[in-house]
Amino acid sequence: MTFRAPARDLAFALKTIGHSDLLARAYPDLDEDTVQAVLEAAAAFTDNELAPLNRKGDTEGARYENGRVTAAPGFAEAYHRFVEQGWNSLSADPEHGGQGLSKALELAVFEMVHAANMAFGLCPMLTQGAIEALALHGTERQKRLVLPKLVSGEWTGTMNLTEPQAGSDLAALTTRAEPDGQGGYRLTGQKIYITWGDHDAAENICHLVLARTPDAPAGVKGISLFLTTKKMVKDDGTLGSLNDLRAGSIENKLGIHGSPTCVMLFEGAQAELVGSLGQGLPHMFVMMNAARLQVGVQGVAIAERAFQQALDYATERKQGRTTWEADGTIYGHPDVRRTLMLMKAKIEAARGICLATGVLADLARLAETPDDRTAAKARQELLTPIAKAWSTDIGVEVASQGVQIHGGMGFMEDTGAAQHYRDARIAPIYEGTNAIQAIDLIGRKVRLNGGATMRALCGDMAATAQILTDDPELARVGERLTAGVAALERATDWLVAADNAAALTAATPYLKLAGEVVGGWILGRQALAASGSSDPWMQSKGALARLYAGQILTQASGQADAVVEADHDLERTTAAALAG
Repeated sequence: MTFRAPARDLAFALKTIGHSDLLARAYPDLDEDTVQAVLEAAAAFTDNELAPLNRKGDTEGARYENGRVTAAPGFAEAYHRFVEQGWNSLSADPEHGGQGLSKALELAVFEMVHAANMAFGLCPMLTQGAIEALALHGTERQKRLVLPKLVSGEWTGTMNLTEPQAGSDLAALTTRAEPDGQGGYRLTGQKIYITWGDHDAAENICHLVLARTPDAPAGVKGISLFLTTKKMVKDDGTLGSLNDLRAGSIENKLGIHGSPTCVMLFEGAQAELVGSLGQGLPHMFVMMNAARLQVGVQGVAIAERAFQQALDYATERKQGRTTWEADGTIYGHPDVRRTLMLMKAKIEAARGICLATGVLADLARLAETPDDRTAAKARQELLTPIAKAWSTDIGVEVASQGVQIHGGMGFMEDTGAAQHYRDARIAPIYEGTNAIQAIDLIGRKVRLNGGATMRALCGDMAATAQILTDDPELARVGERLTAGVAALERATDWLVAADNAAALTAATPYLKLAGEVVGGWILGRQALAASGSSDPWMQSKGALARLYAGQILTQASGQADAVVEADHDLERTTAAALAG
């Protein structure tokens, strides 16, 4: 099956979530024609260079020998072409060698990268997070010697948090950073699940590592952030000898076999402090939040890849007479078409949420007034856990439906549909599980300010719903979006007033409700933008919005009930219910 990067869908999605307004206000040198050219060039690269390597990366994977990792066949060469063409530096500050383009445009490009080859895309994805962390918190030396190399892609970056005894509970980490008496530190400890922790695709690897100094207090307040590199970086920027760190092994995983997931051993590795002592977790959250949004984009990407393959299969698989075709294909079955349409609608909804969050990240830096920047930042932070969790759940769901459309052939590895499902399954887990995203949403983003940011978003969604209701072709979409917004407001009011245990019990249903309603809003905006067009492709946007409204938004009231009426007595009932 041939992958076709969805450049037209991405360009349309960017226009309908405010990217055009952003360009006019903050990027005077970046017009719609340039955006289109960037997307088309990225599509050509991902279609021709990355997609053909996806299957080989899955079947052959990265290799570990003699303490070193070799990238999957073809990956190192593709990475070199990736950085030579400038794809690694799209949104980075020109001060450090970047192109200074919008974060939203970068996300659109990376969706195509992840869809073509998710395992490959993880390498530059982690580098983007390292760039953001060092740009905000790095020392002058780090910004001068390391940051430009990360921006150019000559070096890659990793994030080192997890340890065997410390997963989501980072307070339990034990990696130590001992002062070396010369202003630096020596790192000792083990980290696991380190994405692209070692490889041969770049000349150096920069590890951002959470560790404790000897006199640090217990808990998260004792954690600091350190930079250490595979090869030592001299004061003139040249590379020296290998540092005292190595990959102990690479993990044998369910999916993303082309991404070397390493156990990293730090054996007295020379390191530098990043930012302030004791502020490691807040500093690392810069990298984590960037990665969380990128992982949401991964969910959209793997869903797009699975959808394309399922659509191709449905239109090729012969099955005699069907409802809409005589001697045709399974595409002639109404339920197959309904499934494909709903897959497509959910992809476009999730895509819009992720790209809208990217536009808000741009506005949080570039909006004209402090109040506008503050409001954009608040909404960006609200949408980030939704973008990560809801979009990655959609990725798994759509990939599963892709297997289903293939029938028995989908369960066979030969078709490749199973790979998409296996690859998709990691996204709801890493960079903070989706349950953690739900807890973050209700705790830090909703309850902390009494629901003000969510209510402001609901106000904007209600305004769109009214415009939809006034359009004869989209009136039912508007009515159902109105009901969905009301359900989300009801759930938000309850959540703000609930006690902490009850709120935590309802966190995941609440995030699901929020994602579905915001997704309906995104599709409604797309339908309005396409309204009145004679282009069949544009007309399809209204059809997708109507299907989504009828099949998803109609469930919003029940979803709100699931929040309000969740079993808040789980502590007492769990033991009895689950015993035996």
